[in-house]
Amino acid sequence: MIDLSLAEIAGITGGLAHDIPDPSVRVTGPVVIDSRQVEPGSLFAAFDGEHVDGHDYAERAVAAGAAAVLAARPVGVPAIVVPDVEKALGALARAVVERLGTDVVALTGSAGKTSTKDLIAQVLQHHAPTVWTPGSLNNEIGLPLTALKATADTRHLVLEMGARGIGHIAYLTGLTPPRIGLVLNVGTAHIGEFGGREQIARAKGELVEALPEEAAGGVAVLNADDPLVRAMTARTKARTVLFGEAEDADVRATEVRMTPAGQPSFTLHTPTGCGEVTLRLYGEHHVSNALAAAAVAHVLGMSVAEIATALSGAGTLSRWRMEVTERADGVTVVNDAYNANPESMRAALRALAAMGGGARANGGRTWAVLGPMAELGDESLAEHDAIGRLAVRLNVSKLIAVGGREASWLQLGAYNEGSWGEESVLVSDAQAAVDLLRSELRPGDVVLVKASRSIGLERVALALLEREGEVTGR
Repeated sequence: MIDLSLAEIAGITGGLAHDIPDPSVRVTGPVVIDSRQVEPGSLFAAFDGEHVDGHDYAERAVAAGAAAVLAARPVGVPAIVVPDVEKALGALARAVVERLGTDVVALTGSAGKTSTKDLIAQVLQHHAPTVWTPGSLNNEIGLPLTALKATADTRHLVLEMGARGIGHIAYLTGLTPPRIGLVLNVGTAHIGEFGGREQIARAKGELVEALPEEAAGGVAVLNADDPLVRAMTARTKARTVLFGEAEDADVRATEVRMTPAGQPSFTLHTPTGCGEVTLRLYGEHHVSNALAAAAVAHVLGMSVAEIATALSGAGTLSRWRMEVTERADGVTVVNDAYNANPESMRAALRALAAMGGGARANGGRTWAVLGPMAELGDESLAEHDAIGRLAVRLNVSKLIAVGGREASWLQLGAYNEGSWGEESVLVSDAQAAVDLLRSELRPGDVVLVKASRSIGLERVALALLEREGEVTGR
Protein backbone atom coordinates (compact mmCIF):
# COMPACT_ATOMS: atom_id res chain seq x y z
CA MET A 1 0.00 0.00 0.00
CA ILE A 2 1.14 3.56 -0.53
CA ASP A 3 2.35 5.36 2.56
CA LEU A 4 -0.57 7.01 4.44
CA SER A 5 -0.84 8.51 7.90
CA LEU A 6 -3.46 7.31 10.37
CA ALA A 7 -5.05 10.77 10.14
CA GLU A 8 -5.34 10.41 6.36
CA ILE A 9 -6.86 6.95 6.68
CA ALA A 10 -9.38 8.23 9.22
CA GLY A 11 -10.36 10.99 6.81
CA ILE A 12 -10.75 8.59 3.87
CA THR A 13 -12.83 6.08 5.83
CA GLY A 14 -14.85 8.55 7.89
CA GLY A 15 -13.45 6.99 11.05
CA LEU A 16 -12.62 8.31 14.50
CA ALA A 17 -9.23 7.91 16.16
CA HIS A 18 -9.21 5.93 19.42
CA ASP A 19 -6.13 5.49 21.61
CA ILE A 20 -3.90 6.93 18.89
CA PRO A 21 -1.22 9.12 20.54
CA ASP A 22 0.17 10.36 17.24
CA PRO A 23 -2.16 10.56 14.19
CA SER A 24 0.85 11.31 11.99
CA VAL A 25 2.09 7.72 12.39
CA ARG A 26 2.16 6.18 8.94
CA VAL A 27 0.96 2.84 7.63
CA THR A 28 3.82 1.49 5.56
CA GLY A 29 2.98 -2.23 5.55
CA PRO A 30 0.15 -4.28 4.08
CA VAL A 31 -3.50 -4.19 5.08
CA VAL A 32 -4.39 -7.61 6.55
CA ILE A 33 -7.38 -9.33 8.14
CA ASP A 34 -5.41 -12.13 9.80
CA SER A 35 -3.29 -11.13 12.80
CA ARG A 36 -0.77 -13.83 11.87
CA GLN A 37 0.03 -11.90 8.68
CA VAL A 38 0.84 -8.63 10.41
CA GLU A 39 4.14 -6.99 9.48
CA PRO A 40 5.69 -3.84 10.98
CA GLY A 41 3.63 -0.86 9.86
CA SER A 42 0.55 -2.91 8.86
CA LEU A 43 -3.07 -1.90 9.20
CA PHE A 44 -5.13 -4.71 10.74
CA ALA A 45 -8.77 -4.73 9.61
CA ALA A 46 -10.91 -6.42 12.27
CA PHE A 47 -13.90 -8.28 10.84
CA ASP A 48 -16.58 -9.89 12.96
CA GLY A 49 -16.86 -13.17 11.07
CA GLU A 50 -19.10 -16.18 11.36
CA HIS A 51 -16.63 -18.10 13.53
CA VAL A 52 -14.01 -15.56 14.62
CA ASP A 53 -14.23 -11.90 15.68
CA GLY A 54 -11.13 -10.05 14.52
CA HIS A 55 -11.57 -7.49 17.29
CA ASP A 56 -10.47 -10.17 19.75
CA TYR A 57 -7.07 -10.21 18.02
CA ALA A 58 -6.48 -6.45 17.94
CA GLU A 59 -3.97 -6.46 20.80
CA ARG A 60 -2.06 -9.32 19.21
CA ALA A 61 -1.93 -7.45 15.90
CA VAL A 62 -0.55 -4.28 17.45
CA ALA A 63 1.96 -6.26 19.50
CA ALA A 64 3.16 -7.84 16.25
CA GLY A 65 3.80 -4.41 14.75
CA ALA A 66 0.52 -3.14 13.31
CA ALA A 67 0.37 0.66 13.28
CA ALA A 68 -3.32 0.54 14.14
CA VAL A 69 -6.55 -1.41 13.79
CA LEU A 70 -9.46 -0.60 11.50
CA ALA A 71 -12.34 -1.56 13.76
CA ALA A 72 -16.07 -1.27 14.36
CA ARG A 73 -15.58 -0.45 18.06
CA PRO A 74 -12.79 0.64 20.41
CA VAL A 75 -10.38 -2.22 21.12
CA GLY A 76 -8.02 -0.80 23.74
CA VAL A 77 -5.15 -0.25 21.27
CA PRO A 78 -4.61 2.36 18.54
CA ALA A 79 -7.64 2.10 16.26
CA ILE A 80 -9.62 3.93 13.61
CA VAL A 81 -13.23 3.18 14.49
CA VAL A 82 -15.67 3.16 11.59
CA PRO A 83 -19.38 2.33 11.26
CA ASP A 84 -18.70 -0.51 8.81
CA VAL A 85 -15.25 -2.10 8.40
CA GLU A 86 -16.08 -3.63 5.01
CA LYS A 87 -17.21 -0.31 3.53
CA ALA A 88 -14.24 1.47 5.10
CA LEU A 89 -11.87 -1.04 3.51
CA GLY A 90 -13.51 -0.43 0.15
CA ALA A 91 -13.25 3.33 0.51
CA LEU A 92 -9.58 3.04 1.38
CA ALA A 93 -8.94 0.83 -1.66
CA ARG A 94 -10.65 3.26 -4.00
CA ALA A 95 -8.69 6.21 -2.62
CA VAL A 96 -5.37 4.39 -2.98
CA VAL A 97 -6.07 3.25 -6.54
CA GLU A 98 -7.14 6.76 -7.56
CA ARG A 99 -3.96 8.25 -6.10
CA LEU A 100 -1.78 5.71 -7.86
CA GLY A 101 -3.41 6.15 -11.26
CA THR A 102 -2.64 2.52 -12.13
CA ASP A 103 -4.38 0.72 -14.99
CA VAL A 104 -7.11 -1.47 -13.51
CA VAL A 105 -7.96 -4.64 -15.44
CA ALA A 106 -11.06 -6.39 -14.12
CA LEU A 107 -12.33 -9.76 -15.27
CA THR A 108 -15.33 -11.96 -14.64
CA GLY A 109 -16.99 -15.05 -16.06
CA SER A 110 -18.71 -18.26 -15.04
CA ALA A 111 -15.64 -20.44 -15.52
CA GLY A 112 -11.91 -19.94 -15.91
CA LYS A 113 -11.61 -16.63 -14.04
CA THR A 114 -8.74 -17.61 -11.80
CA SER A 115 -6.75 -19.44 -14.48
CA THR A 116 -7.16 -16.51 -16.86
CA LYS A 117 -6.27 -13.98 -14.18
CA ASP A 118 -3.10 -15.92 -13.49
CA LEU A 119 -2.23 -15.90 -17.21
CA ILE A 120 -2.86 -12.16 -17.52
CA ALA A 121 -0.70 -11.46 -14.47
CA GLN A 122 2.20 -13.52 -15.79
CA VAL A 123 2.03 -11.94 -19.23
CA LEU A 124 1.75 -8.36 -17.96
CA GLN A 125 4.67 -8.87 -15.59
CA HIS A 126 6.83 -8.98 -18.72
CA HIS A 127 5.56 -5.49 -19.50
CA ALA A 128 5.53 -3.62 -16.19
CA PRO A 129 5.13 -4.14 -12.40
CA THR A 130 1.82 -5.92 -11.84
CA VAL A 131 -0.33 -6.76 -8.80
CA TRP A 132 -3.11 -9.34 -9.08
CA THR A 133 -5.75 -11.17 -7.08
CA PRO A 134 -4.24 -14.10 -5.14
CA GLY A 135 -6.19 -17.32 -5.58
CA SER A 136 -9.92 -16.59 -5.80
CA LEU A 137 -10.15 -13.65 -3.36
CA ASN A 138 -12.64 -11.96 -5.67
CA ASN A 139 -15.32 -10.65 -3.31
CA GLU A 140 -16.04 -7.43 -1.42
CA ILE A 141 -13.23 -8.15 1.05
CA GLY A 142 -10.65 -9.91 -1.11
CA LEU A 143 -10.79 -7.34 -3.91
CA PRO A 144 -9.93 -4.26 -1.81
CA LEU A 145 -7.24 -6.22 0.03
CA THR A 146 -5.65 -6.97 -3.35
CA ALA A 147 -5.96 -3.37 -4.52
CA LEU A 148 -4.26 -2.20 -1.33
CA LYS A 149 -1.17 -4.24 -2.25
CA ALA A 150 -0.47 -1.81 -5.09
CA THR A 151 2.42 0.59 -4.63
CA ALA A 152 3.74 3.66 -6.40
CA ASP A 153 5.59 1.35 -8.81
CA THR A 154 2.52 -0.67 -9.78
CA ARG A 155 1.56 -0.18 -13.41
CA HIS A 156 -1.12 -2.86 -13.80
CA LEU A 157 -3.70 -4.01 -11.24
CA VAL A 158 -5.48 -7.22 -12.30
CA LEU A 159 -8.63 -7.92 -10.31
CA GLU A 160 -10.86 -10.98 -10.51
CA MET A 161 -14.52 -10.21 -9.76
CA GLY A 162 -17.02 -12.83 -8.64
CA ALA A 163 -20.77 -12.55 -8.30
CA ARG A 164 -23.53 -14.46 -6.59
CA GLY A 165 -26.30 -12.09 -7.55
CA ILE A 166 -27.34 -9.00 -9.47
CA GLY A 167 -25.48 -5.89 -8.32
CA HIS A 168 -22.41 -7.65 -6.91
CA ILE A 169 -20.08 -6.77 -9.78
CA ALA A 170 -21.48 -3.25 -9.97
CA TYR A 171 -20.51 -2.85 -6.31
CA LEU A 172 -17.00 -4.19 -6.88
CA THR A 173 -16.40 -1.90 -9.86
CA GLY A 174 -17.37 0.98 -7.61
CA LEU A 175 -14.52 0.09 -5.26
CA THR A 176 -11.84 -0.08 -7.98
CA PRO A 177 -13.18 1.41 -11.23
CA PRO A 178 -11.63 -0.53 -14.13
CA ARG A 179 -10.39 0.88 -17.42
CA ILE A 180 -10.29 -2.54 -19.07
CA GLY A 181 -13.06 -5.06 -18.45
CA LEU A 182 -12.87 -8.70 -19.56
CA VAL A 183 -15.87 -11.06 -19.69
CA LEU A 184 -14.91 -14.68 -20.33
CA ASN A 185 -18.19 -16.56 -20.60
CA VAL A 186 -21.70 -17.00 -19.29
CA GLY A 187 -22.26 -20.52 -18.00
CA THR A 188 -24.26 -22.26 -15.32
CA ALA A 189 -22.11 -21.69 -12.22
CA HIS A 190 -24.41 -20.59 -9.36
CA ILE A 191 -27.42 -20.92 -11.68
CA GLY A 192 -29.47 -22.04 -8.70
CA GLU A 193 -28.90 -18.66 -7.08
CA PHE A 194 -29.29 -16.55 -10.23
CA GLY A 195 -32.31 -18.34 -11.69
CA GLY A 196 -31.07 -18.67 -15.29
CA ARG A 197 -28.26 -17.90 -17.74
CA GLU A 198 -29.92 -14.64 -18.81
CA GLN A 199 -29.70 -13.42 -15.22
CA ILE A 200 -26.07 -14.52 -15.05
CA ALA A 201 -25.38 -12.57 -18.25
CA ARG A 202 -27.08 -9.54 -16.76
CA ALA A 203 -24.83 -9.75 -13.68
CA LYS A 204 -21.59 -10.32 -15.62
CA GLY A 205 -22.44 -7.45 -17.97
CA GLU A 206 -22.34 -5.00 -15.08
CA LEU A 207 -18.59 -4.99 -15.61
CA VAL A 208 -18.73 -3.54 -19.14
CA GLU A 209 -21.40 -1.07 -18.07
CA ALA A 210 -18.96 0.33 -15.50
CA LEU A 211 -16.19 1.04 -18.01
CA PRO A 212 -15.35 4.58 -19.12
CA GLU A 213 -16.31 5.50 -22.66
CA GLU A 214 -13.90 4.88 -25.53
CA ALA A 215 -12.71 8.50 -25.62
CA ALA A 216 -11.61 8.14 -21.98
CA GLY A 217 -9.69 4.93 -22.68
CA GLY A 218 -12.30 2.34 -21.72
CA VAL A 219 -11.94 -1.10 -23.37
CA ALA A 220 -14.29 -4.08 -23.12
CA VAL A 221 -12.60 -7.39 -23.96
CA LEU A 222 -15.31 -9.90 -24.88
CA ASN A 223 -15.49 -13.56 -25.88
CA ALA A 224 -16.55 -13.67 -29.53
CA ASP A 225 -17.43 -17.37 -29.21
CA ASP A 226 -20.05 -16.88 -26.48
CA PRO A 227 -23.25 -15.26 -27.85
CA LEU A 228 -24.32 -13.90 -24.46
CA VAL A 229 -20.92 -12.26 -23.97
CA ARG A 230 -20.67 -10.95 -27.54
CA ALA A 231 -24.07 -9.29 -27.06
CA MET A 232 -22.58 -7.17 -24.25
CA THR A 233 -21.11 -4.85 -26.89
CA ALA A 234 -24.49 -3.10 -26.76
CA ARG A 235 -24.13 -2.48 -23.03
CA THR A 236 -20.94 -0.42 -23.06
CA LYS A 237 -19.63 2.86 -24.42
CA ALA A 238 -16.09 1.54 -24.24
CA ARG A 239 -14.13 0.28 -27.23
CA THR A 240 -14.75 -3.41 -27.84
CA VAL A 241 -12.03 -5.98 -28.52
CA LEU A 242 -13.17 -9.52 -29.35
CA PHE A 243 -11.18 -12.69 -28.67
CA GLY A 244 -11.86 -16.28 -29.63
CA GLU A 245 -11.73 -18.66 -32.55
CA ALA A 246 -14.38 -16.79 -34.54
CA GLU A 247 -13.08 -15.37 -37.82
CA ASP A 248 -14.03 -11.81 -36.89
CA ALA A 249 -12.26 -11.91 -33.51
CA ASP A 250 -9.55 -9.27 -33.10
CA VAL A 251 -7.39 -11.74 -31.18
CA ARG A 252 -7.90 -15.32 -32.29
CA ALA A 253 -6.37 -18.78 -32.52
CA THR A 254 -5.91 -21.02 -35.54
CA GLU A 255 -4.30 -24.44 -36.01
CA VAL A 256 -5.19 -25.49 -32.47
CA ARG A 257 -3.60 -28.81 -31.64
CA MET A 258 -2.70 -30.85 -28.57
CA THR A 259 0.68 -32.19 -27.55
CA PRO A 260 0.87 -35.87 -26.50
CA ALA A 261 0.88 -34.68 -22.88
CA GLY A 262 -2.43 -32.82 -23.35
CA GLN A 263 -1.08 -29.28 -23.61
CA PRO A 264 -2.55 -26.98 -26.28
CA SER A 265 -0.54 -25.35 -29.05
CA PHE A 266 -1.85 -22.78 -31.54
CA THR A 267 -1.10 -19.84 -33.79
CA LEU A 268 -1.96 -16.55 -32.10
CA HIS A 269 -3.32 -13.77 -34.34
CA THR A 270 -3.50 -10.14 -33.22
CA PRO A 271 -4.01 -6.91 -35.19
CA THR A 272 -0.22 -6.44 -35.10
CA GLY A 273 0.86 -9.90 -36.26
CA CYS A 274 1.06 -13.61 -35.46
CA GLY A 275 3.01 -15.82 -33.08
CA GLU A 276 3.25 -19.46 -32.05
CA VAL A 277 2.12 -20.50 -28.57
CA THR A 278 2.49 -23.80 -26.73
CA LEU A 279 0.98 -23.64 -23.27
CA ARG A 280 2.37 -25.34 -20.20
CA LEU A 281 -1.22 -25.73 -18.98
CA TYR A 282 -3.31 -28.83 -19.60
CA GLY A 283 -6.56 -28.92 -21.58
CA GLU A 284 -7.88 -27.30 -24.74
CA HIS A 285 -10.13 -25.00 -22.69
CA HIS A 286 -7.03 -22.98 -21.82
CA VAL A 287 -6.84 -21.76 -25.42
CA SER A 288 -9.76 -19.42 -24.76
CA ASN A 289 -8.20 -18.29 -21.47
CA ALA A 290 -4.89 -17.62 -23.24
CA LEU A 291 -6.62 -15.61 -25.96
CA ALA A 292 -8.34 -13.50 -23.32
CA ALA A 293 -4.97 -12.80 -21.69
CA ALA A 294 -3.45 -12.02 -25.09
CA ALA A 295 -6.24 -9.57 -25.87
CA VAL A 296 -5.68 -7.68 -22.61
CA ALA A 297 -1.94 -7.59 -23.22
CA HIS A 298 -2.49 -6.34 -26.77
CA VAL A 299 -4.71 -3.51 -25.49
CA LEU A 300 -1.95 -2.54 -23.05
CA GLY A 301 0.63 -2.29 -25.81
CA MET A 302 2.56 -5.54 -25.75
CA SER A 303 3.83 -6.93 -29.06
CA VAL A 304 2.62 -10.27 -30.36
CA ALA A 305 6.13 -11.71 -29.92
CA GLU A 306 6.20 -10.64 -26.26
CA ILE A 307 2.72 -12.04 -25.68
CA ALA A 308 3.45 -15.39 -27.34
CA THR A 309 6.66 -15.83 -25.37
CA ALA A 310 5.03 -14.91 -22.07
CA LEU A 311 2.03 -17.21 -22.64
CA SER A 312 4.29 -20.13 -23.56
CA GLY A 313 6.20 -19.69 -20.30
CA ALA A 314 3.19 -19.18 -18.01
CA GLY A 315 2.23 -21.81 -15.47
CA THR A 316 -0.32 -22.36 -12.72
CA LEU A 317 -0.18 -19.81 -9.91
CA SER A 318 -3.25 -20.86 -7.91
CA ARG A 319 -3.41 -24.21 -6.16
CA TRP A 320 -5.67 -27.12 -7.03
CA ARG A 321 -6.50 -25.91 -10.54
CA MET A 322 -5.38 -28.53 -13.08
CA GLU A 323 -2.33 -29.01 -10.88
CA VAL A 324 -0.46 -31.87 -12.56
CA THR A 325 2.06 -33.91 -10.58
CA GLU A 326 3.78 -37.14 -11.53
CA ARG A 327 4.49 -39.56 -8.71
CA ALA A 328 7.73 -41.47 -8.47
CA ASP A 329 5.94 -44.63 -9.61
CA GLY A 330 4.67 -43.02 -12.83
CA VAL A 331 1.11 -42.30 -11.71
CA THR A 332 0.01 -38.77 -12.69
CA VAL A 333 -2.37 -36.92 -10.35
CA VAL A 334 -4.39 -33.97 -11.67
CA ASN A 335 -5.68 -31.94 -8.73
CA ASP A 336 -8.47 -29.71 -10.05
CA ALA A 337 -10.48 -29.90 -6.86
CA TYR A 338 -10.66 -26.21 -5.95
CA ASN A 339 -14.12 -25.82 -7.45
CA ALA A 340 -16.45 -27.19 -10.11
CA ASN A 341 -19.36 -26.23 -12.31
CA PRO A 342 -20.68 -27.96 -15.44
CA GLU A 343 -18.43 -25.98 -17.80
CA SER A 344 -15.23 -26.52 -15.84
CA MET A 345 -16.10 -30.16 -15.21
CA ARG A 346 -16.50 -30.80 -18.95
CA ALA A 347 -13.24 -28.99 -19.67
CA ALA A 348 -11.38 -31.04 -17.06
CA LEU A 349 -12.74 -34.32 -18.42
CA ARG A 350 -11.68 -33.39 -21.94
CA ALA A 351 -8.23 -32.52 -20.63
CA LEU A 352 -8.07 -35.91 -18.91
CA ALA A 353 -9.05 -37.60 -22.16
CA ALA A 354 -6.31 -35.73 -24.02
CA MET A 355 -3.72 -36.68 -21.41
CA GLY A 356 -4.98 -40.24 -21.55
CA GLY A 357 -3.88 -40.58 -25.16
CA GLY A 358 -0.26 -40.65 -24.09
CA ALA A 359 -1.06 -42.75 -21.02
CA ARG A 360 -2.73 -45.52 -23.01
CA ALA A 361 0.29 -45.80 -25.28
CA ASN A 362 2.20 -46.86 -22.16
CA GLY A 363 -0.50 -49.16 -20.84
CA GLY A 364 -1.97 -46.54 -18.49
CA ARG A 365 -5.61 -45.78 -17.71
CA THR A 366 -7.60 -42.63 -16.99
CA TRP A 367 -9.52 -42.20 -13.73
CA ALA A 368 -12.08 -39.47 -13.05
CA VAL A 369 -12.70 -38.98 -9.33
CA LEU A 370 -15.66 -36.62 -9.32
CA GLY A 371 -17.82 -35.13 -6.60
CA PRO A 372 -20.95 -32.99 -6.53
CA MET A 373 -21.28 -29.61 -8.22
CA ALA A 374 -22.99 -27.16 -5.88
CA GLU A 375 -25.55 -24.39 -6.41
CA LEU A 376 -27.17 -25.76 -9.57
CA GLY A 377 -30.74 -25.65 -8.26
CA ASP A 378 -33.30 -27.40 -10.43
CA GLU A 379 -30.63 -28.14 -13.05
CA SER A 380 -28.59 -30.30 -10.68
CA LEU A 381 -29.88 -33.74 -11.68
CA ALA A 382 -29.60 -33.07 -15.42
CA GLU A 383 -26.14 -31.55 -15.14
CA HIS A 384 -24.70 -34.35 -13.01
CA ASP A 385 -26.26 -36.95 -15.31
CA ALA A 386 -24.70 -35.20 -18.33
CA ILE A 387 -21.24 -35.22 -16.75
CA GLY A 388 -21.48 -38.95 -16.06
CA ARG A 389 -22.46 -39.53 -19.68
CA LEU A 390 -19.61 -37.37 -20.95
CA ALA A 391 -17.06 -39.41 -19.00
CA VAL A 392 -18.22 -42.48 -20.91
CA ARG A 393 -18.22 -40.73 -24.28
CA LEU A 394 -14.66 -39.57 -23.68
CA ASN A 395 -13.65 -43.16 -22.94
CA VAL A 396 -12.49 -42.45 -19.40
CA SER A 397 -11.33 -45.81 -18.05
CA LYS A 398 -13.04 -45.54 -14.69
CA LEU A 399 -15.35 -43.06 -12.97
CA ILE A 400 -15.35 -42.84 -9.18
CA ALA A 401 -18.33 -40.77 -8.02
CA VAL A 402 -17.83 -39.54 -4.46
CA GLY A 403 -20.61 -38.49 -2.12
CA GLY A 404 -24.37 -38.80 -1.80
CA ARG A 405 -27.31 -37.92 -4.01
CA GLU A 406 -25.51 -35.80 -6.63
CA ALA A 407 -22.72 -38.36 -6.91
CA SER A 408 -25.30 -41.08 -7.53
CA TRP A 409 -26.60 -38.98 -10.43
CA LEU A 410 -23.08 -38.88 -11.88
CA GLN A 411 -22.87 -42.66 -11.75
CA LEU A 412 -26.40 -43.05 -13.11
CA GLY A 413 -25.50 -40.93 -16.11
CA ALA A 414 -22.45 -43.09 -16.78
CA TYR A 415 -24.53 -46.28 -16.36
CA ASN A 416 -27.24 -45.07 -18.73
CA GLU A 417 -24.57 -44.15 -21.29
CA GLY A 418 -23.31 -47.72 -21.25
CA SER A 419 -20.74 -47.82 -18.46
CA TRP A 420 -21.46 -51.09 -16.67
CA GLY A 421 -19.62 -53.46 -14.42
CA GLU A 422 -16.63 -51.86 -12.73
CA GLU A 423 -16.23 -48.95 -15.15
CA SER A 424 -18.05 -46.65 -12.72
CA VAL A 425 -18.44 -46.89 -8.98
CA LEU A 426 -20.12 -44.85 -6.24
CA VAL A 427 -18.24 -44.41 -2.96
CA SER A 428 -19.37 -42.65 0.19
CA ASP A 429 -16.50 -40.28 0.88
CA ALA A 430 -12.97 -39.16 0.04
CA GLN A 431 -11.29 -41.84 2.18
CA ALA A 432 -13.19 -44.58 0.38
CA ALA A 433 -11.98 -43.15 -2.94
CA VAL A 434 -8.39 -43.06 -1.66
CA ASP A 435 -8.59 -46.67 -0.48
CA LEU A 436 -9.91 -47.82 -3.84
CA LEU A 437 -7.28 -45.92 -5.81
CA ARG A 438 -4.41 -47.11 -3.64
CA SER A 439 -5.42 -50.69 -4.26
CA GLU A 440 -5.83 -50.38 -8.04
CA LEU A 441 -3.54 -47.68 -9.44
CA ARG A 442 -0.60 -48.77 -11.57
CA PRO A 443 2.25 -46.93 -13.32
CA GLY A 444 1.13 -44.83 -16.27
CA ASP A 445 -2.36 -44.13 -14.88
CA VAL A 446 -3.71 -40.57 -14.87
CA VAL A 447 -6.11 -39.55 -12.07
CA LEU A 448 -8.31 -36.43 -12.24
CA VAL A 449 -9.86 -35.18 -8.98
CA LYS A 450 -12.60 -32.55 -9.24
CA ALA A 451 -15.64 -31.32 -7.30
CA SER A 452 -17.10 -28.17 -5.79
CA ARG A 453 -14.88 -26.61 -3.13
CA SER A 454 -17.33 -27.32 -0.30
CA ILE A 455 -16.85 -31.08 -0.79
CA GLY A 456 -13.13 -30.99 0.06
CA LEU A 457 -12.21 -33.61 -2.52
CA GLU A 458 -8.67 -32.24 -2.73
CA ARG A 459 -8.00 -34.64 0.14
CA VAL A 460 -7.99 -37.47 -2.39
CA ALA A 461 -5.27 -35.89 -4.52
CA LEU A 462 -3.21 -34.86 -1.51
CA ALA A 463 -3.43 -38.34 0.00
CA LEU A 464 -2.28 -39.94 -3.24
CA LEU A 465 0.72 -37.63 -3.41
CA GLU A 466 1.58 -37.80 0.29
CA ARG A 467 1.87 -41.56 0.08
CA GLU A 468 4.68 -41.21 -2.44
CA GLY A 469 6.57 -38.58 -0.46
CA GLU A 470 8.01 -35.45 -2.02
CA VAL A 471 7.46 -35.25 -5.78
CA THR A 472 8.25 -32.78 -8.50
CA GLY A 473 5.49 -30.90 -10.33
CA ARG A 474 5.60 -31.42 -14.04
